[in-house]
Amino acid sequence: MLCRVFLVLLFVCVAPAAPNQTNPIWKLSMRQNCVGCHNDRLHSGGVNLAKFLTQAPSANRELAEKVLRQVELGLMPPTQNYAKKANIINGLRASLDSAPLSAGAPPLHRLNRSQYANSIRDLLGLEIDVSAMLPPDDLTRGFDNLADGLTISPTLVEALVRAAGKISRAALGDTSTGRQQSTYSIPRVISQTRHVEGTPFGTRGGTAVEHLFQVDGDYVFKLHFYFHQMGTTLFGRTLGKGQKIEVSIDGKRHALLDIDPAMKQFDELKTPPLWVSAGPHRIAAAFLKDFDGAVEDLISPVEQALVDVNVANIPGITALPHLHDLIIDGPLKAGGVSETPARQRILSCRPENESAELGCAKQILKQLAVKAYRRPIGEGDVDRLLSQFQAGRNNGGFEAGIQAGLQAILSNPEFLIRFEKGGLPGRNYRISDLELATRLSYFLWSSTPDEELISIASRGLLHEPKRLEAQVRRMLADPRADTLSTNFASQWLTLQNLTHALPDPLLFPNFDRNVAQSMRRETELLFDSIVREDRNLLDLLNADYTHVDERLAKHYGIPNILGNRFRRVPVTEDARRGLLGHGSILTLTSVANRTSPVLRGKWVLETILGTPPPPPPPNIPALKEVVENVRRQSVRERLEEHRANPACASCHRLMDPIGFALDNYDAVGLWRQKDLGFPLDTKSKFFDGTPVDGPVSLRAAILRHSDVFLENFAERLLSYGSGRVLTPKDMPVVRAIARDAALAGNRFSAFVMATVTSVPFQMRRDETNPKGD
Repeated sequence: MLCRVFLVLLFVCVAPAAPNQTNPIWKLSMRQNCVGCHNDRLHSGGVNLAKFLTQAPSANRELAEKVLRQVELGLMPPTQNYAKKANIINGLRASLDSAPLSAGAPPLHRLNRSQYANSIRDLLGLEIDVSAMLPPDDLTRGFDNLADGLTISPTLVEALVRAAGKISRAALGDTSTGRQQSTYSIPRVISQTRHVEGTPFGTRGGTAVEHLFQVDGDYVFKLHFYFHQMGTTLFGRTLGKGQKIEVSIDGKRHALLDIDPAMKQFDELKTPPLWVSAGPHRIAAAFLKDFDGAVEDLISPVEQALVDVNVANIPGITALPHLHDLIIDGPLKAGGVSETPARQRILSCRPENESAELGCAKQILKQLAVKAYRRPIGEGDVDRLLSQFQAGRNNGGFEAGIQAGLQAILSNPEFLIRFEKGGLPGRNYRISDLELATRLSYFLWSSTPDEELISIASRGLLHEPKRLEAQVRRMLADPRADTLSTNFASQWLTLQNLTHALPDPLLFPNFDRNVAQSMRRETELLFDSIVREDRNLLDLLNADYTHVDERLAKHYGIPNILGNRFRRVPVTEDARRGLLGHGSILTLTSVANRTSPVLRGKWVLETILGTPPPPPPPNIPALKEVVENVRRQSVRERLEEHRANPACASCHRLMDPIGFALDNYDAVGLWRQKDLGFPLDTKSKFFDGTPVDGPVSLRAAILRHSDVFLENFAERLLSYGSGRVLTPKDMPVVRAIARDAALAGNRFSAFVMATVTSVPFQMRRDETNPKGD
């Protein structure tokens, strides 16, 4: 200790008295306040700033950016002299941001699954279940659209070729298709006591799916059920007695089947053959609510209970059958192919005779290729497609030829990969307007450019500032921009982790998969409102409104909300404002049987402030859990013991105060006052020294560092928008985006415009022979 004090005094004493070109004021401040710990000898935190200060920050950009973020958040240096901290921040920023901007060099960028499905939808008017065709994409830095992680393997190539064949046949219809079965399963954890969206009113449970029928014909709809395996009676009453399930097509009932109480799990009900025309149809199977009084009386209190006893979640108790599978089997007898939206979009002409087929095929395939390849096409492209058409036509007629040409388009690398032309090595160069159109559409829509965007880009006009801004505003107003919520925001906020949230059903009986789905949608809709209403980004943290359906409203205790439709409601409690009051965030940052201040603190540091804590050292024991016949301890008491380990203390000092401030929310986001019977102690100090004692004061402490939050958002948006992993060289651009947006009130459109006009978005760099910094 004495040695450390001596070193600090030594560095203070020997520091130059006045700044000069070699030692500007920010370097002097760092020597006086940082080097005493981060030097050649002590090397605290594995950082040596003594060497760092002898060079320009650009010589070690990664360390420079880490130091800058730490000082911005008040994590270092420990001095309370804010003028000195400001000197460091302003000096580092100015030095780093004075370097020439780098455009970056994205690797080969293929479409991910979401982009592939959306592109097929916009190209052919066909909704497909891409998860059944292609393997999932890996997350890279939290996103699944970054080129760095979108590798191409032989297995994937085979899957893409098979998918192209399947989709092209489905789009046009294929009378040669034999009898097939498609199964739609419902997880056991989905409650079916209430109305399901897409099913007819007056029903409960079941499922509704969009199914593509490739040909006209007779189809059978088979139903499997969940029943408790230990019997069919409860309190002497027959279970399922008097219940019926209806099968509807496009909202019209086509079959009504009686439930047999003697059925066992996976026993099958099936409809008689039903004629269905080719094309997409909404198929629903749902239980009627008009069952007899005996069962209804039994279920009435269950509907109000916190435990869903309707699928035997508690052994021996099952009141209502739930649908397990809906199976569509057919065609038993195939007919022709009716007109479908996909056929109408593809077959822009119909040849009257054989001599007109080639000209019509050329028109159809050229029109499809322009949209699929995202550029005008030449005669060579057309000739290659016509050769595919001719081969298919010789085997099966005109439509078989179009199907072969379409399959060739969908399996072509020009469709599957976003190619961009190269330039001079080691220099930034502007991408073409057509390439800019592709970047823009996959950023804002996760899909292919539409005709208007391609038309403007083909004339070389898209890069013009006024036209670009007009297109951005048009695209943000388009329904396809909802992918900014369901893809970008969902992955940034790690909402996909809700799938793995499995709260203990005995401790949290009100939680089921329905609630989890509603929680996720609540958060997506908050972000969507920021996009659609062009709101200040800080509303994500401070919004005085939210969106709920009936299930989520009951979970939160919000009255007078009925049905599956989400609606906007005011937030009447300050503690619930913004993301930190959302059940989605609070649930995914908990463990099965309790809250986790560590996970919640880590989530805020990493996701909101862009400053992930260092990984835990090896061989650190897990937090002690509650054991029977041992004195109970609150989570806070157990964490206090855990962080007594010096190896743990430094990181927990950053994370735990955040988690403690959120501890009034239990593991499923409900407000509480006690933990295991102990009054909650939520008082602590934020890492910058600000006292916090709950969600309201925590939010205020975070908003004190709103500049860091906004820069972090700008960084995530640029990475997602450009489709590549950012490096420290990109941070000057990130700060410029945040500054430009601040001038426009931090509105969402300002972040988007600053992103799409930035050097990394409009330019690229061939790093074959990189030069310069």
